[in-house]
Amino acid sequence: MFFIILGIILFFVSFSLKRMAYPLPRYSGTLRGVALLLVVAGFLFSCIKTIDAGHVGVKLLFGRVQKDVLNSGLNIINPLIVVEPVDVKTQNYTMSGLNDEGQKAGDDAIRVLTADGLEVVIDLSVLYRVLGTEAPNLVRETGLDYRDKIVRPVTRTRIRDNAVYFTAIDLYSTKRDQFQTRIFTTIDADFKKRGLVLEQLLVRNITLPQNVKTSIEEKIKAEQDAQKMEFVLQKEKQEAERKKVLGQGIADYQRIINTGLTENQLQYEQIQALKEIALSQNAKVIIMGNSKTPVILDSKNK
Repeated sequence: MFFIILGIILFFVSFSLKRMAYPLPRYSGTLRGVALLLVVAGFLFSCIKTIDAGHVGVKLLFGRVQKDVLNSGLNIINPLIVVEPVDVKTQNYTMSGLNDEGQKAGDDAIRVLTADGLEVVIDLSVLYRVLGTEAPNLVRETGLDYRDKIVRPVTRTRIRDNAVYFTAIDLYSTKRDQFQTRIFTTIDADFKKRGLVLEQLLVRNITLPQNVKTSIEEKIKAEQDAQKMEFVLQKEKQEAERKKVLGQGIADYQRIINTGLTENQLQYEQIQALKEIALSQNAKVIIMGNSKTPVILDSKNK
C-alpha cells in the first residue's frame, strides 16, 4: 500500500514539473514512469500476503472482519484488505505466586475460599490455543488481547466458583484430581463459546494455611503409624499360628506313637536290630540276660 500511495503522489508531482522552469519539465515523463512502476509494484505486493506457520490471517476490509481466514503460506488477496495474523499454536498462561514465573509481575496466584471457609492459594498454568476457523469471530468480538479479556478472568473466576465445593484438606490431598477435572470442564465450556480450545489445566501448587498443613501432616503420620502397627500385629498373629500348627503336629505325633506301638512290637523291633548287629562283618558277642538292655561285646582282636 505504501508504494501505491507514493506512486500516486509522484504521478501528480510529475504534472507540476511541467509548469516549473527549465530543465525540470523534461523530467516530467520519467517521473510519471517511475510513479506508474511504483503503483504497479505496490499493487502486486499488496496482493501477495505470506502467513507464518502456526498462524492464520484474519481479513479486514475497511474495518469489517471477513468470515474466511488465510492459512499459513503464500496467499493472493485484495490489495485493499488488511490482514491481522492470529497465533493458533498452543499458548501458556501461568498464574503464580513467584515473581518471575507468571505473565503478570508480582504475586499473581489465585486466592480462593474453600467449603470450610479457609483461604487457599493456587498456582495454575493454562494451556490453550485459538481455533483457526473461529479466529474472525474472536477478533470481531474480543480483539487480539483475548488473553487478558478471556483467558485470565474466566480461569480465575471459574476456579473460585468451584473451590467452594471442596474443603481445604480435600484440595490438598484426596480430591485434588476431582477438583482439577471439575474446573477443566467449566473453563473449557466458556472457552469454546469464544473460539478458544482448552488443552490442559495444570494445578501446579496448592498452599494451605500453616495450621491446616500441620494438622494434615500429623494426620498422615498417624495413619502411617497405624498401618505399621497393623503390619506388626499381622506378623505376630502369623507367627502364633505357625507355632500353634507346629505344636499340634508334635502332639499328634506323640499320640500316634503312644497308641500305635505295643510292648510286643517294640520287642520285635529290638530282636531285628540285634539280628542285624550279629550278621555284621564285625565280630560281636551279644549277652542276653534278664535286663531289658542286652550287652554287646566286641570279640574282634584289636
